Amino acid sequence: MNKNSLYNIFIENDSVFAFVKAFLAVLSAFILVYFILLVTGYRPLPVYSALFQGAFGSRRGFGETLLSTTPLLFSGLGFALAYRCGLFNIGLEGQITMGGIAAAFFGFIIPEINPFIHVLICISAGALAGGMWGFIPGYLKAKFGVHEVISVIMLNHIAFKFAAYLVSMQGPMKDKIDDMPASPVISESAKIVRIVSRTRLHWGIFLGIVIAVLVWFLLFRLRLGFKIRAVGKNPYAAEAAGISIKKHIIITLSLSGALGGLAGAVEILGVHYRLFAAFSPGYGFDAIAVALLGMVNPIGIIASSFLFGILRSGSVFMQAMYGVNKDMVSVITAIIVFFMGMSIPIGILIKDRIKRKNHGLDV
Repeated sequence: MNKNSLYNIFIENDSVFAFVKAFLAVLSAFILVYFILLVTGYRPLPVYSALFQGAFGSRRGFGETLLSTTPLLFSGLGFALAYRCGLFNIGLEGQITMGGIAAAFFGFIIPEINPFIHVLICISAGALAGGMWGFIPGYLKAKFGVHEVISVIMLNHIAFKFAAYLVSMQGPMKDKIDDMPASPVISESAKIVRIVSRTRLHWGIFLGIVIAVLVWFLLFRLRLGFKIRAVGKNPYAAEAAGISIKKHIIITLSLSGALGGLAGAVEILGVHYRLFAAFSPGYGFDAIAVALLGMVNPIGIIASSFLFGILRSGSVFMQAMYGVNKDMVSVITAIIVFFMGMSIPIGILIKDRIKRKNHGLDV
């Protein structure tokens, strides 16, 4: 195979080149953390071995990996959808919280009914609550020009404090029997069924994959998705073509918030079974890294959310075995985001360099 064939496969093919950039970003992150571990007195290879052993070494470990993948998949899709419209939705953590609140409320307030209907009601309520929390910044941006980053950050704090109030000692959703700051346990019919014995893994992972396919279909096969991408690529050209920018900003942030709400609902119904003030360990913020590593493509996000699920699940065993703080995973995440942020300009430089060399222009 000659150099031109390799160039056409790995560089000129945008899909393959995107994969190459994502792979190099992950590889670079692990190499840098290797040296960080070395300098701080740890043995990197055994630490990495423990990380992957924790994620794959047992049925329970693999179940926890897929369990962590599920909310990351939903929230990553939410961020990607907004990003495709030129919007930066860092309010997914608040939208996850609101989705969890709604799901927990309908989970315990409705008595035992048909499980399918009960779960459907709770998931729908979670999606609607998250969608409402996304609609607010969308409306503010469309109507008054308020930047979505500012409004969603404020709404994050409102959602966190609202959840804390609801389950506080005098809160309206506080379980009166238990001293723990939490809501009552949801009804059995509202719980998402676990699918593997001796694990917490539930069928929410399959729902996430189905939603990812639907989001891909929306973005790349439906007229609405085309308009969303057009607004994100060039709002002035989109407006000149008769596409309402304001309308699609509101629609996109509402849909993005609904995906965040789904993440919160599935987390409550499938894992915690009751509302806690801070039941999400930061899935909404990790969604940024998940979406960027997945090249803001729903299919790519399935793979990237699985990688971050591996890191989250394996970090617990890594810490137990070698004392490496599990927050080292956050360092890996930050480095991946850093390299993914540089991937576009570096990719352009690489392509330009190879083209110049192939045409004999290199000096």
